[in-house]
Amino acid sequence: MKEIKATEITKVISTLCQEANFGLGEDVLFALKKALKTEESPLGKEVLTQLIENAGVAKDERIALCQDCGTAAVFLEIGQDIHISGGDLYAAIEEGVRQGYDEGCLRKAIVKQPFSERINTRDNTPAVIHAEIVPGDKLKITVMPKGGGAENMSQLAMLLPNQGSQGIIELVARVVDEAGGNACPPLIIGVGVGGTADKAMLLAKKALLRTVAEPNADPEVAKLEKDILAGVNELGIGPMGYGGGTTALAVHALVMPAHIGSLPVAVNLQCHSARHKEAIL
Repeated sequence: MKEIKATEITKVISTLCQEANFGLGEDVLFALKKALKTEESPLGKEVLTQLIENAGVAKDERIALCQDCGTAAVFLEIGQDIHISGGDLYAAIEEGVRQGYDEGCLRKAIVKQPFSERINTRDNTPAVIHAEIVPGDKLKITVMPKGGGAENMSQLAMLLPNQGSQGIIELVARVVDEAGGNACPPLIIGVGVGGTADKAMLLAKKALLRTVAEPNADPEVAKLEKDILAGVNELGIGPMGYGGGTTALAVHALVMPAHIGSLPVAVNLQCHSARHKEAIL
């Protein structure tokens, strides 16, 4: 059985928190540059140009892409043949977030007792951790700093089964339209379909981790993604809400079976600063 030390996990989490906040993925940059070539709105083109320049400055100077350094969402794929030694897995992750946000001079955004006192925890913990047991002897760690502006626009709907794909398309368009510029478009839109209410929400967030504009392997789901994207970009919201044809860069959907009487659909919006980094131990 492979052994992974808790201290090693802490170190990796610290690095990922910083690298995710400093560096926009090449897939996102490619999508922004592609959108710049096709965007017809002069103001929209100017905004896209500034977003691309901002990403370059953040990478070169190792400063945060956005002032909102987000909730530290951590996704774990834990091989069933590994053993974590020298400490608690979740405690190691929390310490990594603590160190990463401190060393990287990243804004701490988490408050405790959120319905009353709202006192900042001062280290951006606790993280939001999603763990999955998988075959093998590796530990895959993905850190997604999730900004509050886009996260606030998330919605869950329990559609009627007969609403089908058209109901999903209309739902996502409505969610994006209601969000307007608040979610900091151009967006990557995560859509979770099926399961239960909580599972659909998780699917929508996990969908955001896919390489931008990479279609779903299922042709029917890929068509749904394409149809949703076309409908969203017809809204005219445009980059940062200033108008144009680039309201979203991509739609990523994950689908699983659902109860015979249910069609759960979750929408999770990701802003243009679509940050996440991963490592495998």
